Amino acid sequence: MASAKDRILDSFEDILIKEGERAATMDAVAAAAGVSKGGLLYHFPSKEAMVEGLCQRLEALTEDDAMKIGAAPEGAARYYVRTSHYVDSPLDRAIVAVARLVQQGHPAAAKAFSRTQDLWLAALEEALGSRPLAQAVKLMGDGLYYSATFFSGNAQPADVTEDEMEALLEQVDALVARN
Repeated sequence: MASAKDRILDSFEDILIKEGERAATMDAVAAAAGVSKGGLLYHFPSKEAMVEGLCQRLEALTEDDAMKIGAAPEGAARYYVRTSHYVDSPLDRAIVAVARLVQQGHPAAAKAFSRTQDLWLAALEEALGSRPLAQAVKLMGDGLYYSATFFSGNAQPADVTEDEMEALLEQVDALVARN
């Protein structure tokens, strides 16, 4: 079972994703996490402390993903583009929750979000040996992620078929080979 601290962060993240920052009150988070307000305050004495905790979570997950980029047997560019889908993973959830906080002007969230972007770009640049190539690959992946996280009027995620992904990855391979 997850620790109380993790349950609190999970609940905070969930409320941010589903209902937005205004709904993520201390009382709402405590209730969703199944802890008393005192229990929440023991781990996070303020809402800003929860924001910091969520930002730390995002940074840890991003650091792990950046290591995977550099070690990916299929190559860094393929890995980054292929994994640029919203699949409701812990990393995806942290990204969306922190993005909600960025939209509301939380400086710690903006810093964490910027660090996430920097870590991915640095991992790609190191693996690919070229900053412009790393930027191009990152922008492809970011575009896929953006498309996958925003829904059409029918509330269906914009998805890329397996055939479309393979065709895109062939283009990524060609771009990497040219460098």
